[in-house]
Amino acid sequence: MELACLDLEGVLIPEIWIEFANKTGIEELKATTRDIPDYDVLMKQRLRILEENDLKIGDIQEVIATLSPLDGAKEFIDWLRERFQVVILSDTFYEFAAPLMKQLGYPTLMCHKLEVDDKGYITDYKLRQKDPKRECIKAFHGLNFRCIAAGDSYNDTTMLGEADAGILFKSPTNVIEEFPQFPAVHEYEELKQEFIKASNRSLSL
Repeated sequence: MELACLDLEGVLIPEIWIEFANKTGIEELKATTRDIPDYDVLMKQRLRILEENDLKIGDIQEVIATLSPLDGAKEFIDWLRERFQVVILSDTFYEFAAPLMKQLGYPTLMCHKLEVDDKGYITDYKLRQKDPKRECIKAFHGLNFRCIAAGDSYNDTTMLGEADAGILFKSPTNVIEEFPQFPAVHEYEELKQEFIKASNRSLSL
């Protein structure tokens, strides 16, 4: 059996922190793993900014409630499910992702958890494990699954490298140039073709 393992933000849904930055006008919050490869550095920066600006989890969730999946994402997930088992491997948090998972038809999601105090302030975050996307692929291999993975950012590249086939999707130029070993596409129709090419089965559109 083949698994399709997808990143979430930037691949299926908008970048949540960028949308929140647009709402608040705080430019520093626009930084993502496309810009800062070290996720711990990035998250500590985000938590510091939230504290400095007296922002709570509810403020972020209000923005998330207004978001929808990227155009064509739901249709792509539906197409993929007919041909693969689908798993979302993300560095987002369950407290953020739930409304968007509903819109995508509740695919399996493996991500992280936030620590929030009784006043609604985010005090810390808990990763499931170090390099979690890559570790998930390794675990799936241990269960004799073949994995085809797609992502857009630096934090996806170890997952893509560990997978039987890795695909960059909607990636910025800097990521594409640094990881030329992965095919890079920008439209869902192109991504379908890459999954078909990477499969060891005879699939069609």
